[in-house]
Amino acid sequence: MTEHRLGIWQGTATVLGGVLGPGMLVLPHLAARAAGPGSVLAWAGLILVSVPVAFTFALLGLRHPDGGGVAHFAGTALGRRAYAIVGWWFFAAVPVGILAGALAGGLYAAEAFGGGGRMALVIAGALLVAAFAANAAGLRTSGRMQVVMVALLVVVLTAAIAVSLPEVRAERFEPFLPHGFAGVGSAVGVLVFAFVGWEAASHLSADFAGRRLLTATGLTLAAITVIYLGVAITVVGSGAAASPVPLTAMLAGIGPAAEPLTGAAALVLTFGAVNTYVAGATRLGRGLLPRRVSSPQRGLLVLGAATAAAGVAALVGHVGLDALLRTTSACLAAVTFVGTLAAVRLLPAGRMRAVALLGTTLTGSMVLLSGVYLVAPALIAGLVLATSRIRPQRALTNAAMPMSAVTATAAESATRFSASTASN
Repeated sequence: MTEHRLGIWQGTATVLGGVLGPGMLVLPHLAARAAGPGSVLAWAGLILVSVPVAFTFALLGLRHPDGGGVAHFAGTALGRRAYAIVGWWFFAAVPVGILAGALAGGLYAAEAFGGGGRMALVIAGALLVAAFAANAAGLRTSGRMQVVMVALLVVVLTAAIAVSLPEVRAERFEPFLPHGFAGVGSAVGVLVFAFVGWEAASHLSADFAGRRLLTATGLTLAAITVIYLGVAITVVGSGAAASPVPLTAMLAGIGPAAEPLTGAAALVLTFGAVNTYVAGATRLGRGLLPRRVSSPQRGLLVLGAATAAAGVAALVGHVGLDALLRTTSACLAAVTFVGTLAAVRLLPAGRMRAVALLGTTLTGSMVLLSGVYLVAPALIAGLVLATSRIRPQRALTNAAMPMSAVTATAAESATRFSASTASN
């Protein structure tokens, strides 16, 4: 008999950890740059999209506990090629995504130390090297540390909202749509990065009693709504959106301590996230890479080489943080779309399937707003389909996407904590 070890609040914190990430360090600025004050509409629209998507994955978890993630669902519903395509979308998104994350942390740290763009690049490189070295040495971020880092991010975001709220001015919302609705669509394309991770709930179902996973998902949606809309409104209304390090600008009201505090928080959050994403991608690679390079150490080298290549290409091509995040978002949006599409076949007819259909429709619209960046997932899918011999994916069933790996380790920590509390 399964022992259910996650309570409502621990489960909510764990699901929240799968969605909320350090991308929030820079996304408010990038969204406002794309849409001006109208970026608030992009945040609100993606929150609405998240409702059916979040509950679709929670329902999949209830119906297919421990299913192995979106790749497993895609394979079960749509076949082996869909299984491989989703897996490669995950794996290919990681080098670009962790590069973007490291650059975001580097920007905040450089701002705190009074440096410029060159220092930000050096710090980003150091974060990546440290994360890969930690993984090579077998040092992984613990589940409890992941919970602490999610709590830290919530505290920073909440403090930023509270401190900047008195500085909000109505005139800063005019004109509301300086770039029209096209700008709002462009903002959606980059903000997708802040709304992936709902599929993490499908990995946690066995640790919840009854339908508590649905309750935890609903509470997470409520928390995300308050935090994201609070940041979206105050970052524009306070004028902090003009800064490439918006949280530092929002916290300026606390005085000179704002820069070192946000710089230090950014370094901790970025290293923890990159470290976990690397670990998750290495595990994922065991089911995707050829056998001769699928061992953990060789897989880590492949991932490191891919990340270095992405970094060199970004430097040579003058590719900025915005483009890196949009490319990652396009791949992850495609994954979410395929996951909800698979749910249409896997969930029973009635309300469950209706939720999945709504999620698929809304997610499909979100994917289209990725625009030219859809070239990335399309190219990956084309390469998989063009491969004459698709090797069975040995370990992919048990490998979650990197963002789910954060949740998996946090879930392990939460269940251990719950068990130890019960025994005492």
